[in-house]
Amino acid sequence: MNKLPIKKVVEGLLKLQDTGESATLLGIGPMSPNLLQASFEIARDYDFPLMFIASRNQVDADELGGGYVNGWNQKRFQDDIRAVAEQVGFDGLYYLCRDHGGPWQRDNERNAHLSEEEAMRLARQSYLADIENGFDLLMIDPTKDPFEIGKVIPLDVVLQRTVELIAYCEEERKRRNLPEIGYEVGTEETNGGLTSTEKYREFIEKLEKELKVKGLPMPTFIVGQTGTLTRKEQVGTYNFHNAYDLAAMAKAYGVGLKEHNADYLDDVTLLEHIPANVTASNVAPQYGTEETRAYLKLCEVEDILKKEGLLEKTSSLRKTLLVKAIKTERWRKWMIGEQRNLQVADILKDEKLSLDVLDIAGHYAFNDADVKKELRILYENLAKHHIDGQRFVVDHIKRPLQQYAECYHLKGVTSRVRRIIE
Repeated sequence: MNKLPIKKVVEGLLKLQDTGESATLLGIGPMSPNLLQASFEIARDYDFPLMFIASRNQVDADELGGGYVNGWNQKRFQDDIRAVAEQVGFDGLYYLCRDHGGPWQRDNERNAHLSEEEAMRLARQSYLADIENGFDLLMIDPTKDPFEIGKVIPLDVVLQRTVELIAYCEEERKRRNLPEIGYEVGTEETNGGLTSTEKYREFIEKLEKELKVKGLPMPTFIVGQTGTLTRKEQVGTYNFHNAYDLAAMAKAYGVGLKEHNADYLDDVTLLEHIPANVTASNVAPQYGTEETRAYLKLCEVEDILKKEGLLEKTSSLRKTLLVKAIKTERWRKWMIGEQRNLQVADILKDEKLSLDVLDIAGHYAFNDADVKKELRILYENLAKHHIDGQRFVVDHIKRPLQQYAECYHLKGVTSRVRRIIE
């Protein structure tokens, strides 16, 4: 099947919005190989394009520190995704997408208070690895700045960095004679300054002018704030009116509205996305949480088998995953208020708090060698009693994927888009 550039898919969806046949694409944070399998299986059965959105902390070049997800750099990420697609017989459209690329987007770079010159250099190095390894969509997000903590970064600074990075990526892409790629701009972060419809309009207008002067393409997506906010759960309030207005503004420039933080939304809110004309939304930590919960359920089954005398010894997956996840300290970004400042030792002493942190942060430790070892023991114990643990985990992750696919009107999207643009 010929691969449509992601920009063409979005153009098709914007046309379909006038016919009632449109949909909201789903950006999936690639938390594990199990999630890849679940995603490909449901997209194969439902016929819709997949977008795998990887942050720089999750997937990056080895020389920049690599990624915490499965040890992926861009090449291994590309290869593993292709292998899983072939394994499940998926021959549809899928896109490798850089989520929150740009300066200071790796935690270690921000914590080190790198200079702007150095942060931009490393951002370009990361984007180059993306381009060389087949990424289809690059998010240009220059709104993280360790010198402007708590402040709104001036719009002109965001624009200047955005245009500079798009120009670099286009130059490198053309130099290598590679296919067209899409760009995503803006941010859901409040320090990005695009929290109002007025600022959003100003950003689009100024961006179009700057890109046109330099002969650069308009982005495929512009991120807008629809009221969603993910912490340990969905703590935002969806604003239909805001989403509708932002989508109309973006569409006037031939661009799709992209929403971030769409985890844990209920069916009513998900269904609102279609009449609001939201072109795409991102979900990431929810899938990691679902996989963690699946492992804990399997551990409960293992405990029952031991109690009934059917196993001599259980795995230590629950304890190992809990301790390793808490010690990553990556959970801090998902906590609220003073909980962000808790000490690891204090959390480990509190069983309820430990389990709360594990729920949101278990996926940060999936690639740990000790966790993998205990998981193998768990699977072996269950297999002795005719339970396919890995199959259960994949199916467990598919539950929220199916919910979003149904509410976002994703069934048959690939065929609908091809029909309207070809």
